[in-house]
Amino acid sequence: MRVLFVSSEVYPLAKTGGLADVSEALPRALTRAGADVHVLMPAYACAKDQLPRAQVVAEIGGMLGIEDARLLAARIPGTELPVWLVDAPELYDRAGLYQDGTCRDWPDNARRYAFLAHVAARLAMGRTEIAWRPDVVHANDWHAGLVPLLLAREAGTQPATVFTVHNMAFQGNFPAHVLPELDLPEGSFSAEGIEYYEQASFLKAGIRFADRLTTVSPTYAREILTPEFGFGLDGLLRERAGDLTGILNGVDYAIWDPAHDPFLPNSYDATRLNGKKSCKAALQRELGLPEAADTPLIAFISRLTEQKMADVLVALLPRIAETDVQLVVLSDGDYNLEQKIRHAAQNSRRKFVVRIGYEEPLAHRMQAGADILLAPARFEPCGLSQIYAMRYGTVPVVRATGGLADTVVDTTRLTISEGLATGFVFTEPTARALETAISRACALYREPLTWRRLQLSAMKQDFSWNRSAAKYLALYKSVAGTAQGARLAHLIASSEQRQSLEQAAG
Repeated sequence: MRVLFVSSEVYPLAKTGGLADVSEALPRALTRAGADVHVLMPAYACAKDQLPRAQVVAEIGGMLGIEDARLLAARIPGTELPVWLVDAPELYDRAGLYQDGTCRDWPDNARRYAFLAHVAARLAMGRTEIAWRPDVVHANDWHAGLVPLLLAREAGTQPATVFTVHNMAFQGNFPAHVLPELDLPEGSFSAEGIEYYEQASFLKAGIRFADRLTTVSPTYAREILTPEFGFGLDGLLRERAGDLTGILNGVDYAIWDPAHDPFLPNSYDATRLNGKKSCKAALQRELGLPEAADTPLIAFISRLTEQKMADVLVALLPRIAETDVQLVVLSDGDYNLEQKIRHAAQNSRRKFVVRIGYEEPLAHRMQAGADILLAPARFEPCGLSQIYAMRYGTVPVVRATGGLADTVVDTTRLTISEGLATGFVFTEPTARALETAISRACALYREPLTWRRLQLSAMKQDFSWNRSAAKYLALYKSVAGTAQGARLAHLIASSEQRQSLEQAAG
């Protein structure tokens, strides 16, 4: 089974969030399961810096007005996983992935990721100097959303396409006037194509034209069929519900495990938890907090956005400051929320520490040193930080939505006694509900024996990629070889539906 895995970011070459982690760990798990996987991503400056020996294997200029472009071949650092990088300096040699230094989207993002899609289609159809051709193209999120569209319009034999929605909130919507720059098939900009409220939607392209759709947790797969979570595309998703599967993301325990984490001052596991106490003390020293073993240390390692309920957390900070806790924040995002949380930290320097930005080593040390992880969300497709936290014996506080609901079992006396509890779950996206959950966690922290049982229950959970990779491999096998007929039937049905509507209107 040959799989071309297309993603806009891959750890450790380029990362802004969980997509990068998934795009490294899932292909490796698929490889272990016997698949032949090649990853395709843009050759950002930060990626090329880490791969100085990458070799040119194909010239790929002559599309979208880009003449200076080539395909580089390398291996993901620390692995044997092959990666192809789309090296088009005009498009990707920049300091940021999607945004400039002022957090504004690059104005040519439509062209940048359309170019990635065209390269993927060329590879998939054997129109490069590379002989390898995939059975399945797995496109991820809006950045690769045009890939299924381009392949659906190809004549002859095409590989099957799988499109994964990692977050419906990010849709890659662009004004219609950019379309001439993108070299899309004629008629693409229509209600049955990629038109979305008079804009061109890359996410809609993937959802409309892929042979199979997946998202990153079973609960989120159900949620996005509703207006609340579908972000305007719930109707199309309900139309394609039979092709949609929720497969829970996994984590790479080769990277996220306190037993062998190189970023920690002390290693530990479920059989020797004293190392976690040392990690807590070291984190307190690193961040300038008083070393207080009996004080709950709470971490927030999420984007400062309304999705992550950061606005609710900011509103709660004065009340949290009145309690005997310490709070450490590693985050960036909304500028106004950044300023508010900085201000709160300045007023409570012995309780709160804020680091704006993302630092991978510090994220690991916070997961190990904290007692409680705050991972609330108004919606959450999967979430990885709460899964990392459980392996580190750090108890997550989450809202019952998406993958958070699928991964964390609420703590009650019953679930503790049965060894099932792994965290604290609340239902309403309100300050009162979040505060109550934090209070429950802090109260139980002061019952050391019960807290230890909860930690051990969380640490024994297995969210490795093996099970999820097996589900993806089964999905690939089910669709490979049968995709073309299904795709043509889908396009014919859409065309007939459009003609029927036009006749009814005329």
